[in-house]
Amino acid sequence: MPQLKNKVTIVTGAASGFGACIARQYIAEGAKVVLADINFEAASKLADELGPNAIAAACDVTNADQVLAAVTLCVKTFGVPDVVVNNAGITHRNQPLLDVDEKTFDRVFAVNVKSIFHMVKAVVPLMRERKSGSIINVGSVAGIRPRPGLTWYNSSKGAVNLLSKSLAVELGPDGIRVNNICPVIGETAMLEDFLGMPDTPENRQKFLATIPLGRLSKPSDVAAVAVFLATDAAEFLNGVELPVDGGRII
Repeated sequence: MPQLKNKVTIVTGAASGFGACIARQYIAEGAKVVLADINFEAASKLADELGPNAIAAACDVTNADQVLAAVTLCVKTFGVPDVVVNNAGITHRNQPLLDVDEKTFDRVFAVNVKSIFHMVKAVVPLMRERKSGSIINVGSVAGIRPRPGLTWYNSSKGAVNLLSKSLAVELGPDGIRVNNICPVIGETAMLEDFLGMPDTPENRQKFLATIPLGRLSKPSDVAAVAVFLATDAAEFLNGVELPVDGGRII
């Protein structure tokens, strides 16, 4: 039997990278998925590919009205969400911390942190009514073991890592679980920004040397964990900070 049969889910940043793979795996496991992304065209294309249990929502996660609209679309189309994956995220280019301007700093924190504030405001009242729900945030090992050159990104993910635990403590009595996936640098469109240099085998090796298993994370690694945390088998997991990092934080 599919592990997520008929579970209603929302995945932000679902048009590409980790989010797209999570959406694919959720559909494969029987879930109904709202693909929320600022790139509506790409999200719509993927939703069409995934079939009738997927629908796209145009959503800038830094905008409270658009986040609420995505949640409202979910409720009208599939029902109240059982699972929300706050996956949308961005970084600044790897560079000296004083070279990052205020506009970039604000954007990183708006997408990575404030987006979760907006989503919690939109979905928690619905989940509280049912006394159940699962919120899965995508933090980062960067918020646990930071790399130089990514200071402001690291700190945004440190905020995600901690707020996930705080949400878990406060929402647990309402039957709402909150867990946090912490990937290491991955094979996504943001890779060159993390590297701060061209993506060549030589430049990758500088990062791979810090990962005991010797490779970057793949979207499928993150998706597999996102599936498990959404299942009933994980019903007693709450406040977990789960590194998907090949041993990077050791």
